[in-house]
Amino acid sequence: MKKSIVVLTGAGVSAESGLKTFRDADGLWEGHDVMKVASIQGWRNNMELVLDFYNQRRRQLLEAKPNEAHFALAELEKDYNVTIITQNVDDLHERAGSKNVIHLHGELLKARSSFDEDLVFDWTKDINIGDFCEHNHQIRPHIVWFGEAVPLIDAAIEEVSKADIIMIVGTSMQVYPAAGLLNYKKSKIPVYFIDPKPTMSNKIMTGLEIIAEKATVGVPIAVSLLSRT
Repeated sequence: MKKSIVVLTGAGVSAESGLKTFRDADGLWEGHDVMKVASIQGWRNNMELVLDFYNQRRRQLLEAKPNEAHFALAELEKDYNVTIITQNVDDLHERAGSKNVIHLHGELLKARSSFDEDLVFDWTKDINIGDFCEHNHQIRPHIVWFGEAVPLIDAAIEEVSKADIIMIVGTSMQVYPAAGLLNYKKSKIPVYFIDPKPTMSNKIMTGLEIIAEKATVGVPIAVSLLSRT
C-alpha cells in the first residue's frame, strides 16, 4: 500500500513562477495595503478597487507557468498518495499535474456569488461591477479574505491526521488557521520543512528535517531523501 504524503505549500512555491506575495514585513501586496484588497471589510468599502486588484492578479496568473517544485510534487503521485494543502490561490499545482489539491484560501480562477457562497463559477476573465449571478447579485472573487471563515480547514485537518509523511514548502507556517495544522499530525512521522529562511527548529519537533533552500532546489532534495526511507 502506498504511503500518504501531505504537502503544505505557501507563497514561496509560486514566487519562483513570478507570482508576488505579501509575506513582506511592510504588509503591502503590489503596493496595496493588504487589508484594503484582501479583507471582507475592504470589499464592502471599495468593491471596484478589490475587483481591479484581483483582475490584475488573474491576468498575471494566466501568463505564469508551473516551476520545477510544482512538477516534482506532482511526480510524487507515482509512488505515494499525495494531498497538497495550499494557501496559494493559483492553479499551478494542478497545471503541473497534481490531482488532489485543497485550496484553503480559495481559487483565483473561480468567481462566486456575493449572495450565495455555494454558487461558484470557473472564471478566467476580468470581474467587473455589474457582473451579476443568477440571483441578481454582484459576482466576487472566490477568495477567502481576512475576516472570513476557512471552509476547507476541516478537510485539511482530516488529511493531515492520516498522513504518514508531511512536507512543508514555501510557507512560514505562521498564519492561522493553516499554522495549526501540524497539531493534528501523527506523532514522530517524518516532516520535511523546505524554506530558505526556516522558521522552525528540529529541537522542537521529532522527525523534522530542515532543508534551507528555495522550493525549486529544496523539493528535489526532499524527494531524494524520501527515496532512501
